[in-house]
Amino acid sequence: MNARILVVDDEPDLEALILQKFRRQIRDGALSFLFACDGIEALAALKANDDIDLIVSDINMPRMDGLSLLQKLQESENQVSTIIVSAYGDMTNIRTAMNRGAFDFVTKPIDFGDLETTIVKTLRHIQFLREARQRQAEAERAHASLSRYFSPNLAQRLGSDPGAIELEGQRREIATLFTDIANFTALVETLEPSALGSLLNEYLTGMTDIVFAHDGTVAKIIGDALHVLFGAPGAQADHAARAVDCALELDEYAQAFRERSRKKGVALGVTRIGVHAGPAIVGNFGGGRFFDYTAYGDTINVAARLEAANKQLGTRICVSAMLADKVERFCGRPIGDLMLRGKTEALRAFEPLPLPQYETPATKAYLDAFAKLEAGDPGAMAAFASHVGVQPQDQLASFHLKRLLNGATGIRIAME
Repeated sequence: MNARILVVDDEPDLEALILQKFRRQIRDGALSFLFACDGIEALAALKANDDIDLIVSDINMPRMDGLSLLQKLQESENQVSTIIVSAYGDMTNIRTAMNRGAFDFVTKPIDFGDLETTIVKTLRHIQFLREARQRQAEAERAHASLSRYFSPNLAQRLGSDPGAIELEGQRREIATLFTDIANFTALVETLEPSALGSLLNEYLTGMTDIVFAHDGTVAKIIGDALHVLFGAPGAQADHAARAVDCALELDEYAQAFRERSRKKGVALGVTRIGVHAGPAIVGNFGGGRFFDYTAYGDTINVAARLEAANKQLGTRICVSAMLADKVERFCGRPIGDLMLRGKTEALRAFEPLPLPQYETPATKAYLDAFAKLEAGDPGAMAAFASHVGVQPQDQLASFHLKRLLNGATGIRIAME
């Protein structure tokens, strides 16, 4: 540390004595000194030199004494650490000086060995404070950056202790969620830029707030679409349950937002959500210049395809059986065994439901009809027809009824 020290004292010989005593440190560039005869000159020196690290000030001086100087320093933004010099018997003034923010004191006549020790100790304290402020500033910058991706709790952990959670590429078990608004690209062409910006910003703010409330990580925002991770970068034993709960709340918000937009004359499409769980490689893959925390692997691809499958199925949320199996007391309706594009094996999918909806007679009627379909019972068509007659808005049941009417059997569904 190359420290610059301002000595404030009206004794004419003190400057020469200090320069002699600290000549080696001055020669080595460890210390440099400025001198002032009283508090007024000291304040002028501080104004002219913003790199002063430490003040060594006498108390008794003409025009402005050391106590008044300390008072001025307290009132200003320039909180420079100060060592007070005074006669041993003047303890009242020394106590006042300490109360006004002086870091330490030495007594007159000055013992230069004691002065050197006190300066070294004070400079060590100053360096500690600067490093602490630097760590805090770095943490605040990190928190501001990370808050775009992570929940406030996780961002706080990463910002205060970057080593607490590994951000480099690693394989881990996660749950991943995709959202997308149907027909949004076509809608964009009909909206004024200002209206589009306001609409999209309000929608994404509400959606990301929900993700963060469930301690999810926003890996990507592309247009209106979100890619969300649970269980990364920090492990979450209940990552699957968090993903399901988050999906249900996102669906509720998106439906309410869609209704508000409709009343404003904007025909916003439904938000479709796909959720899957499994292994993935996650980490910061932004290179040296960008922070891009994301995930790669088949688990990610399947979640994206489940989101797209909603369009054909008539559902808004589609989750895999692998995810549902990890959730204690999962509530949902089986959709079927989906043959996703590029896959050779079928994947069982479910439509998650809030508990009150799961316990309704309508859900029981659907489950009974699906059980007949799965068992190859010829009565499945009549069961779905009866259910759709009572619940015409049930698009998933209507989907199965249309399949049966077109000659399909069983629960294996080839996705377009």
